[in-house]
Amino acid sequence: MLNTDRVSGSPLLGEPDFVAIERGIVEFRAARPVAITAGRTTLLVLPVDGLDDRRLAAFRAAGGNAQPVLVLTARRAQTLGIEAAGPVSLTLSATDDAASIRAAATDVRIDRRFSWAASVPAAAAALPLAKLAHRLPAALCVEIDAGVPAAFNPPVVHIGTGAIAQFRERAIRSLAVASEASVPLSGDIQARFVVFRGMMGGEQAAIIVNEPDFSKPITVRLHSACLTGDVFGSRRCDCGDQLRLAMKQLAAAGGGIVLYLDQEGRGVGLANKMRTYRLQDGGLDTVDANIVLGFDDDERDYGIAGRMLEMLGCRQVVLMTNNPAKVDGLSDAGIEITGRIPLLTPINGDNRRYLAAKAMRAGHSLDHLFDALAASEPTIVPDETEAAS
Repeated sequence: MLNTDRVSGSPLLGEPDFVAIERGIVEFRAARPVAITAGRTTLLVLPVDGLDDRRLAAFRAAGGNAQPVLVLTARRAQTLGIEAAGPVSLTLSATDDAASIRAAATDVRIDRRFSWAASVPAAAAALPLAKLAHRLPAALCVEIDAGVPAAFNPPVVHIGTGAIAQFRERAIRSLAVASEASVPLSGDIQARFVVFRGMMGGEQAAIIVNEPDFSKPITVRLHSACLTGDVFGSRRCDCGDQLRLAMKQLAAAGGGIVLYLDQEGRGVGLANKMRTYRLQDGGLDTVDANIVLGFDDDERDYGIAGRMLEMLGCRQVVLMTNNPAKVDGLSDAGIEITGRIPLLTPINGDNRRYLAAKAMRAGHSLDHLFDALAASEPTIVPDETEAAS
């Protein structure tokens, strides 16, 4: 018979607490519930993202006589007119259906006011789990007996709040090189792709352009994946233009590194990015659209970029960016920033408002945008050689 006491926590399975979180992320991505425990309190937690009336009825039944609450971030609560310093729990009525609950988590305005209270630790822990799963940061929670999760078939994944708080740092330290190969690129650029994997899921890539001299500071671009801009040439953002300009500049300078990070939509994921686009179409800017959905204006963490550079033997960099948060984040990760190179890309009628929000609300260094605004020009599309200067 298998001795589970010896196998638990072994190199074969990993540490139980952190394995439970990895499984919990998968469950949330599949819109399935998990159990979260803090002290003597155990909650059954279900992401709001993907909720329908059938699943809501089953969730209410699992809670027995207890009334579920809707847990939201402080940012989302403030959108609803609730002054909150931390996550809040909104009391639901027996008549609330899935559509009204989703609206309370996503709509700019809602039809009624909720009674609310500060969220208990077990409920608050559901929000970072939802963010890790790239779900909306909103969850239904109901208190249950500690033995209930095991009564489900299959059993519900059980997670402790302490492990959730430590997970991101542990996930960064778990990063490992999965594979690498030479990939010649258009424009006669020679590159080597190094692919990393870790507990966070997904894959990160370092694109080493030509043969940079690692005895000197390396020119580095931290680039968050942008399917719409990088692949399809979206005019709503400057991401694809920045990536292409960075590759050209690195090749012309003799080499460098692009870290291609799995952080779509400033870390909220592709589905949530599309939700923010819909809100922007309704009049919000890119910062407020994130806040309305309950996110911070930028959810990215550059600790993973610092770890990748460390593993590549690169501790001093000249950073290609307009974003001061990248400079600060990489410095906090232990990488020395010896200089900064701006990436000034074309402004058009579709990305002008987006760039203005980045410059005026997030502090991005976009001098060419301010020049265009001062000149009251409807659009400006600089030549790439001018943008690189």
